[in-house]
Amino acid sequence: MLPELLGEIIQRVDASEDKWPQRQNVVACGCVCKRGREATREAVEKASLHQPGTITFPSSLKKPGPRDSPLQCLIKRDKKSGTFYLYLALSPSFMDKGKFLLAARRYRNGARTEYIISLDADDLSQGSKAYVGKLRSDFLGTNFTIYDSQPPHSGAKPSSSRSGRRVASKQISPQVPAGNFEIGQVSYKFNLLKSRGPRRMVCSLACPSSEETSVDNYQEDLKMKKPESSTPGYTVLKNKAPRWHEHLECWCLNFHGRVTVASVKNFQLVATMDQSKPDGRGDGETVLLQFGKVGDDTFTMDYRQPLSAFQAFAICLTSFGTKLACE
Repeated sequence: MLPELLGEIIQRVDASEDKWPQRQNVVACGCVCKRGREATREAVEKASLHQPGTITFPSSLKKPGPRDSPLQCLIKRDKKSGTFYLYLALSPSFMDKGKFLLAARRYRNGARTEYIISLDADDLSQGSKAYVGKLRSDFLGTNFTIYDSQPPHSGAKPSSSRSGRRVASKQISPQVPAGNFEIGQVSYKFNLLKSRGPRRMVCSLACPSSEETSVDNYQEDLKMKKPESSTPGYTVLKNKAPRWHEHLECWCLNFHGRVTVASVKNFQLVATMDQSKPDGRGDGETVLLQFGKVGDDTFTMDYRQPLSAFQAFAICLTSFGTKLACE
């Protein structure tokens, strides 16, 4: 079959289905042969420019979420094994499992805690081919660093610390460096006066560009800089301040029905600095990421541009665990 004709067929299949489980037909087209994979990858890349946030392949997990409305996900927790599973919600019900996206497992590394994030729910090791990144905390569990397994831009250098290097990495391509590349930080503010209210947090992230025209441009826009830098793609988030409800006598946020259980872990993040905007400022009102409890071990995670599913998942993982200095 002519490449042009094959590409046209796959583009029509892609245009006819924009969500799972129907989108499995697009993936099936890419599994037929090498030519089919190339045509499918090209069709999906073009479609992502007009409809950002569609999750089709693993690479989509590190691309920006939807522009107009958040992508709804669920996080399931297994307390016994310290494992967390991220699913794409296929229905409004909190009981439906959804489509599996990522998994993370909590480890103790000396006095610190690490979360290994993987594409495989059964293979959660840093040397695995499914390894996509990790989250590392400090001694108090109030400051976290997010690492990506792949370089965010050409010339990026992996972490020089021992904990930042991958051990026994099964490298797939010799052209792609194996390591951990810092792409963001999450910090929880100390509550020294023990004042009432939820945790306060600040996130600084190198977010993927939402206007990439190719994979190379996408990688070039992922540059991590200091907060005072004006490099495009850099975003600073903080938790949205709740309001005290006199009648209920509690702090309240409007989660629009996506959170049903009160918890200190619940939060909403808004942008204070967004270098993807012309003036570099966030509006401070639009919720880019919200996380909340709906069951004993079930949580919702809704995110949108400029965050990716991988970044949103990593930020939500920081909320688990006790933080006596912040509560």
